[in-house]
Amino acid sequence: MKKFIVLLVLSTLFVSCGSSTQVAPPTPITPVPEARHLPWHEMEYYAFVHFNMNTFTNMEWGTGGEKPAQFNPTELDARQWARVAKEAGMKGIIITAKHHDGFCLWPTKTTEHSVKNSPWRDGKGDLVKEISEACAEYGLKFGVYLSPWDRNAGNYGQPEYVANFHEQLRELLTNYGTIFEVWFDGANGGSGYYGGANETRKIDNKTYYQWDKATAIVRELQPNAVIFSDAGPDIRWVGNEEGFANETNWSVMRRDEIYPGWPRYVELRSGHEDGTHWLPAEADTSIRPGWYYHPGEDHQVKTLPHLVDIYYGSVGRNSNLLLNLPVDNRGLVHENDVKQLMALKKQLDADFKTNEAVGQQIVASDTRGNNSDYAAKNAIDGDTNTYWATNDGVIDASLTVSFDTPTEINRVALQEYIPLGQRVKKFAVDAEINGKWKTVATQTTIGYKRILRFDTVKATKIRVHILDAKGPVTIATLGLYRAPNFLVEPTITRTKEGTVSMSVPDKSVAIYYTLDGSEPSSNATKYTNPFVVAKPATLKAISYDSKTKQQTQAVSVAIDIAKKDWKVIRVSSGELEKANLLIDENPNTFWATAEKVTKPQEVVIDLGAMYDLKGFTYWPIQNRYPFGIVTNYDFSVSTDNTNWKSVAKGEFSNVVNSRLQQKVAFNTTKGRYIKLKAVTVDGEDSRASFAEVGVVTQATN
Repeated sequence: MKKFIVLLVLSTLFVSCGSSTQVAPPTPITPVPEARHLPWHEMEYYAFVHFNMNTFTNMEWGTGGEKPAQFNPTELDARQWARVAKEAGMKGIIITAKHHDGFCLWPTKTTEHSVKNSPWRDGKGDLVKEISEACAEYGLKFGVYLSPWDRNAGNYGQPEYVANFHEQLRELLTNYGTIFEVWFDGANGGSGYYGGANETRKIDNKTYYQWDKATAIVRELQPNAVIFSDAGPDIRWVGNEEGFANETNWSVMRRDEIYPGWPRYVELRSGHEDGTHWLPAEADTSIRPGWYYHPGEDHQVKTLPHLVDIYYGSVGRNSNLLLNLPVDNRGLVHENDVKQLMALKKQLDADFKTNEAVGQQIVASDTRGNNSDYAAKNAIDGDTNTYWATNDGVIDASLTVSFDTPTEINRVALQEYIPLGQRVKKFAVDAEINGKWKTVATQTTIGYKRILRFDTVKATKIRVHILDAKGPVTIATLGLYRAPNFLVEPTITRTKEGTVSMSVPDKSVAIYYTLDGSEPSSNATKYTNPFVVAKPATLKAISYDSKTKQQTQAVSVAIDIAKKDWKVIRVSSGELEKANLLIDENPNTFWATAEKVTKPQEVVIDLGAMYDLKGFTYWPIQNRYPFGIVTNYDFSVSTDNTNWKSVAKGEFSNVVNSRLQQKVAFNTTKGRYIKLKAVTVDGEDSRASFAEVGVVTQATN
């Protein structure tokens, strides 16, 4: 019997000293996320869809005076929206159920200004229902945008409107299944139609909408939904519409200081290290310049490099990405937008295809209680519910991954175990290369997710060194990746002096080009530095990845005479000294004639020498809110600036909706001076705008 007791005691001691010993987790660093926050964090990337009355009036903010009859998509297919979002890797869709103009996409009982009085679906349609059902079919979460401001409501500014607003919220949260996010815009009060009053109404956006009651409605009907606004109460605006957070980005803020329209909105980009509430950032931006569809922006869909930068600047900086898709007036996600969405998906899949840390040896400089529950291996086990943790008081610690053979790495992805709060204040990434350590990146916060990009290193070890934290470190995941070289077509620019520059986002990718119109390959001239092309030529260029032997399609640019000696010598109105903007070789700048003029406007340019002219070019203004686009023209040529010959006149077909460079050919005419007259322009007056004017002196390939 005594022998059995001794063995039992020894067995108990062995168990208590072994790996199964319970060690308390680190004390939470408050504030910590609510239960509804965690599924939202995991979504990371989802779609905004701005589709409403503005789609059919070609506006961004409607006045409220629009008629329901104007809403009439011809091919609306909510399933196409959901399919595109799913294939793009998005995890949800938020629809603008009502924008500031007050038009409701569901047959609400609160107003006649809704789809029930439109010709679409013979007045029997419910777009909110269609998109909610499409999301369910494709496994996407569904959210709603409801504008508090209503420029159509005659009672806006009165208590009766607030009751209607709350009832609209109840309808949306009752009849359309599970809602993951409720989105409230910060734009509130101002001029509007207001039932025909056409006046300006101001409200106190802190108190008028009775936000406490609105929040209570959401909590009652959709308790797991997060509420978005400048001040939350659950998630916050990132403080810009460009889709990025600051490099330092805390998920906590002093929430009681914030309200819709908060003037210190720049602080939203970084959060508050001493925040009192969990209020993580959502970064919203549109895939085009505008939030709503405008045909004139079909050529301005964001480039792949821009979209990739947005992803790394949002999801890669502890923020969710809400990317807007401006569904077009057919009722479809436009094919140009779809193309870029799929290119982004393909690139991100390639960037994060293989986590090189998985299966490798990993060691920690400190482990909480020397216990396997908090071991270094938890960071690479693929489970975000396990984590590596340090002992109390240890806020300077590291994880080191060792490779059997030198391995190329250019991405590091990190996640903290946020149920216990956000902790890391500063960290570094080091690489052991040829036996020597080199710091490849130093940054501040991590949070739910942090992704770092850096030049490719071939390392035998990668070390993530936490340099400072609010408390014991908790790292849930560590990912090491070798993203492929970023192979996209080169960007080509040219100065007024004729200097050509070419660039690609990845320094590992080479550029090869020709100047005779032939197709380039890796045997063509390699681009190393800017060079001058003063005479007409056809430049074609490719990007080439020597690692994979792959190349892009060729970019072709027709180069004509350099504009270094050009000068705008006469304008019919406006500031002559600023008119050189229309010959600066940059279509993103512009010059315009004076406002409220009545006669056709024109510009006269001295080319500095005599040329055999065969045509001219005109770039319309590229601004988000364009004006004065020349629709009908008269182009004249002179040898002496006295005697003029009109060589081309006509219409720039569809230039308002397709703001690309317009090129007009004419019979060869000798001249030194050119005159472009804006016979008619788009808009209510004769003000004319010019982004860029050029000439053609050669027959282009």
